[in-house]
Amino acid sequence: MRRYKKIKQLRMRATASAVVAAALLLFGCGNENGQQAGPPHVPEVAVVTIGPRSIELTTELPGRTSPYLVSEIRPQVNGIIQKRLFKEGSDVNAGDLLYQIDPAPFQVAYSSAKASLGKAQANLPSIQSRADRYKEVLVDNAVSKQDYDDAAAAVQQAEAEVQYWKTAVEAARINLGYTRVTAPISGRIGRSSVTDGALVTAYQPTALATIQQLDPIYVDVTQSSADLLRLKRNLITGQLTADKDNEKKVRILFGDDPSYSLEGTLQFRDVTVDPSTGSFTLRIVVPNPGHLLLPGMFVRAVVREGIAEKAILVPQQGVSRTPKGEPVALVVDDTDKVQQRMLALDRAIGDQWLVSSGLSAGDRVIVEGGQKVRPGTAVKAVPFNRGGKKETESKNSAMPAATSN
Repeated sequence: MRRYKKIKQLRMRATASAVVAAALLLFGCGNENGQQAGPPHVPEVAVVTIGPRSIELTTELPGRTSPYLVSEIRPQVNGIIQKRLFKEGSDVNAGDLLYQIDPAPFQVAYSSAKASLGKAQANLPSIQSRADRYKEVLVDNAVSKQDYDDAAAAVQQAEAEVQYWKTAVEAARINLGYTRVTAPISGRIGRSSVTDGALVTAYQPTALATIQQLDPIYVDVTQSSADLLRLKRNLITGQLTADKDNEKKVRILFGDDPSYSLEGTLQFRDVTVDPSTGSFTLRIVVPNPGHLLLPGMFVRAVVREGIAEKAILVPQQGVSRTPKGEPVALVVDDTDKVQQRMLALDRAIGDQWLVSSGLSAGDRVIVEGGQKVRPGTAVKAVPFNRGGKKETESKNSAMPAATSN
């Protein structure tokens, strides 16, 4: 019995010793050097300090090209096409002869009108002389008043007939000139819808050919009325400053080329909003000496809005979204604690967001490490290196830190 109690006491002492040893290992009164354990680890985050910048704001708008001048060639008289005198797809100058309509019937009409005019002019002197003689002898009552009135009326009738035939001659001359179909403008002419020997009619609905002036060329782009109102409001409130020297200069983007080498000029903004789309048209005049831009091409126009003197930009990786899609950012305050800010974003500029409200100059926005912290968490803020590493990490690395472009 005594032996059993002694064994039990030994077991209890061994258990107590094991508990004490475990407690010493768990809570540790010191490390290998005999020093006390440090405070809990503080998470490290990379931040960007917000500073206002002066930037030029632009808007990229879709558009389509259209010719500067367009002329649809139509005949103004009936006739047979004798000859087409241009090469399809070539450049023509104003006044160049394009088509020759058979002039024979119009030449006959012109000659006939001239002959009739000559006849009327030949009769006029004798009728005028008779009326003058009757007027002289009317005082002596050698002729009756009626005879004189008849002679005077005959003069007026002869003069009217002369004027009539002069008009007929002019009309015949104009119609004869219309048999020569010439280019009203300079430009590039397209395909011909008729060939030699075709019968054409005056003012027919189908054009014989179309000439388009391509240098310069128009670019018509559309912009929403809401964007226009926002732009005007920003200019009025002073958020934007108009750039008087460059506000009408427009850069053109098209095809695989990043940009067109020549800048266009904003000519006007339309005064009417399309009720179906809520947008209006901007017309841009673009130099096109090499005819790289052709009518009907889709292009993009970079229109200058103005200069934002104190723009707030934040890297896109520093902005997240709530479940409702609202943009938010985490900032480190003066006490090195995390705060959440609701943002209002204007637009993306490269890899940054232009912030309308929610941030101010001097705010430290977390761009790396935000996934492991929450609002109210104490953190250690280090400057963010745009090469992709924190500055403290890059200093300890054997490889040199990357530099931003």
